[in-house]
Amino acid sequence: MTRLIIIDLSIAMKRIIPFFVLAAVVGLSSCEDLERELITDITGQQLIRSYDYTLNRLNSIYTDVPAGYLQIDGAMTASATDEAEHTLETSNVQKFNNGSWNAIDIPDNGWVNFYRGVRKANQFLVATDSVNLDQYRLDPTPAAQTTYQNRLNDIRRWKYEARFLRAYFYFELIKRYGGVPLFTKALTINDNFADVKRSSLAECISFITAECDSAARNLPVTYAATDLGRATRGAALSLKSRVLLYAASDLFNTSSWAGGYTNLDLVTLPAGDRTARWKAAADAAKAVIDLAGTGYALHNNYRNLFITNSYTLPEIIFARRNSASNEFERANYPIGYDLGNSGTTPSQNLVDAYEMSNGTRFDWNNPTHAANPYANRDPRLGLNIILNNTTYKGRPVEAWIGGRDGQGVVNATRTGYYLKKYVNENLNLLLNNTSVYSWNIFRLAEIFLNYAEALNEYSPGHADIKTYVDRVRARTGVALPALSAGLSQAEMRERIRNERRVELAFEDHRGWDVRRWMIGPQTLGAPLLGVEITRRADGTFQYKPVEVEKRVFEPKMYLYPIPQGELNASKGLVQNPGW
Repeated sequence: MTRLIIIDLSIAMKRIIPFFVLAAVVGLSSCEDLERELITDITGQQLIRSYDYTLNRLNSIYTDVPAGYLQIDGAMTASATDEAEHTLETSNVQKFNNGSWNAIDIPDNGWVNFYRGVRKANQFLVATDSVNLDQYRLDPTPAAQTTYQNRLNDIRRWKYEARFLRAYFYFELIKRYGGVPLFTKALTINDNFADVKRSSLAECISFITAECDSAARNLPVTYAATDLGRATRGAALSLKSRVLLYAASDLFNTSSWAGGYTNLDLVTLPAGDRTARWKAAADAAKAVIDLAGTGYALHNNYRNLFITNSYTLPEIIFARRNSASNEFERANYPIGYDLGNSGTTPSQNLVDAYEMSNGTRFDWNNPTHAANPYANRDPRLGLNIILNNTTYKGRPVEAWIGGRDGQGVVNATRTGYYLKKYVNENLNLLLNNTSVYSWNIFRLAEIFLNYAEALNEYSPGHADIKTYVDRVRARTGVALPALSAGLSQAEMRERIRNERRVELAFEDHRGWDVRRWMIGPQTLGAPLLGVEITRRADGTFQYKPVEVEKRVFEPKMYLYPIPQGELNASKGLVQNPGW
C-alpha cells in the first residue's frame, strides 16, 4: 500500500494563519509535489530520511522557479507591459492594464507562489541534517566508504542549492513588494505569527546578497552532464548581479512616489552613496563575466536560445527546465494556424524600438520606413515577432484586415503582430507534436547589459560600457553596428535601456525594468499601440499605427499591494504606499 504522510490541520484551521506560515507547516501533506512511489517495506520516517527522497525534495524546490510561458491566467507578463496585448480580454492579466487590481485581487500570485518555495527550502535544509547514510557509513568496504563520502558531499552541496533557490524566491518577492518577512528556518504551528512583521528592504537585500555569496563559494562552476541545470556558482553570482542592479536603481532610492508613507524603510533604502551602489552592481556583474572555467559565451543562434532545451547552451547560466509540451504553442500560434489562439500579441510600441540595420532609429515620419516598416531592421525584430507577409509554418502570414490571421477573424491579433520568441513553429498541433525547452532565468547577454548599465552610472565614459553593449549587438546573426563613440552618459543610458528592451523582450524583464527606472507613466501607462494593415489591389500593403488600448498606471503600482488576506491574518504587516 502507498504510505502518505499526513499532518492534522484541524488545529491550524481554527486559527487565522497567514499563507506563508500555513505553507510552512503543511508542506509534507502535499508530498512536496513529488511522484508518489509504492512503499511496502519501510516506514514513513525511514522514507523521509532517505538519500533519494531528500534529493527528490530538492528537485521539487526547483519546480517553484517560475517559467514565464503562461504565468498569469494563461498570459505572459509581457501582456501586462508595453511589450504586448493578450488576445483574451477576460484574462486576469488585463487587470494590470486597466488598473482594476488591488490588495484583494492581484493577478500575479507571487506572494503565495514564492513563499511556498521558501517554505520548501527551509524544510529541506532541516531534512538534510537527518539523512540516514548508515548503510554506507557502517560498511568498512572501500566501495561503501567512497559512496558515503560522495553522498556527504552531495548533501553539503544540496544545502547551498536550496539556499540559492530561497534567495531567488526572496528576490522575486522584494521586486514585487519591497521588504517582506524573512523566514530562515522551518516554522511550526506553535511559532508566534500573529505579529509577523516585514523586514526592511535593506535587510532583505543584505540577506539575499549574503546568501548569494555563500552559495557562490560552495557551488561548483560546472556539473557533469547528469546534473546540468542545477544551480552553479555563476547562477549565484548572477542573482547577486541582478539584486544589486535593482538596489542601485531609482525606485529603491527614491521616496517621492510614496507620498506621505511613514514606513519608508520597507520600500526604499537608507540615504547613501548611490555611486557606491552602482559600483557594487557593476562589480557583481563583472564577477560573473570574469568567472573562470564556465565556458560562458554568447550563443551564435539567437532564435535557438528560446526554442530548444537551452539549458545546455553556453550562454545560459541558469534556466527552468520543462517537460515536453505544446501548451505554449496552442496558446500563441497565430489564429489562422493549426489550433492557434493568438495569445501574446506584440505591440507597435516594442516593434518601433528595434533599430534599423544601420543602427539608426526607425521613424514613421520617414516615408521609406513607413512604406516598408520591416525592411532593413535589427534582425531580432523578425526573430522575436511574427511580421505581416513573412513566411511562418510554410505560408505567408496574413495579418492584414481580411487576411486569414488579421482583423475580422475571431480572436485574431489586435496589434497586427504575433509572438515568435519561445514559440516552436516546427510543431504540428493537429498531430499533438510536443517539444522540450527551457525558460531562461539568467543568460550572459543580461549580465553584459547589467554591467554596462551599472558602469555607466558610476563611471560614465569607461571603455567597458561600449564594449559590452557592442558585444550583444555583434552576436552572430544579429551583427548590428557598434554604438557611436563619444556618447554622453544620458545618451548611453538610453541606448542601454533600449538594448535591454529589444534583446530581453518577452523574458520577464520589461515590467520590472521600467519600474526600477521609475518611468511607469510613460511606459506602462501609455496607450498600447498596434498597426492597421491594408492590402492594396496590387498586393502591396499600407501600414498605419493605431491605438489598441488605453493603459492605467498610478505611482502606487511601482510595487504590488500586500495581499489583504495576509494583512488580516497578521496585524504586524504594513500595507504598501497608496494601497
